Amino acid sequence: MEHSTFKKWSAEFIGTFWLTFGGCGSAVLAAAFPQLGIGFAGVALAFGLTVLTGAYALGPISGGHFNPAVSVGLVIGGRFKASELPGYVISQVLGAIVAAGVLYLIATGRPGADVGGFATNGYGEHSPGKFNMVAALITEVVLTAIFLIVILGATARRAAAGFGGLAIGLCLTLIHLISIPVTNTSVNPARSTGPALFGPSYAMSELWLFWVAPIAGAAIGALIYNVLLKED
Repeated sequence: MEHSTFKKWSAEFIGTFWLTFGGCGSAVLAAAFPQLGIGFAGVALAFGLTVLTGAYALGPISGGHFNPAVSVGLVIGGRFKASELPGYVISQVLGAIVAAGVLYLIATGRPGADVGGFATNGYGEHSPGKFNMVAALITEVVLTAIFLIVILGATARRAAAGFGGLAIGLCLTLIHLISIPVTNTSVNPARSTGPALFGPSYAMSELWLFWVAPIAGAAIGALIYNVLLKED
């Protein structure tokens, strides 16, 4: 069944809202909560769960991209029409911005509130582990490339039906377990843009990397899949 363009945009908006609010919300509100904080592992799982639940609930409507880099990669991989790309990217970015705005209202709703880094992405002094720009760039490119390979493989006709969302969600969890110390994990330009607008000023000056690297990685991953792994 072919859904209307508006329904697809709505699904992408809601899915990216959920990913940003759930994933970044876990980092801002719960990661370091005194004595009961969920830590890096909890944040990684939260991001994976948002994609997993969003994929099953909204994927049948829009494909469940929730990420401009994924949309670009699927165009290159031949799974998505290039003509639909602008609408998807705008919907995703708007969803992330609204999610970050709602999260900011919640996070600042207590006495003496300090949102800190507000789950923004960064490198150098703004990397959780103080990793430099080159390390951040390599990390984001490689992990987004792998993410696209997993997405294309898990949703191929030869893949086990009904398990694509599970594989993709678990892949994103693993990506976060690897890279939170390096960049606070982006692999998603929309997810990076929303918090950057409400977070520390440095986040906007470093945002370029979290657009360039994930999109480049997605393109590389799609090309690798097409050349080496695509179904005959």
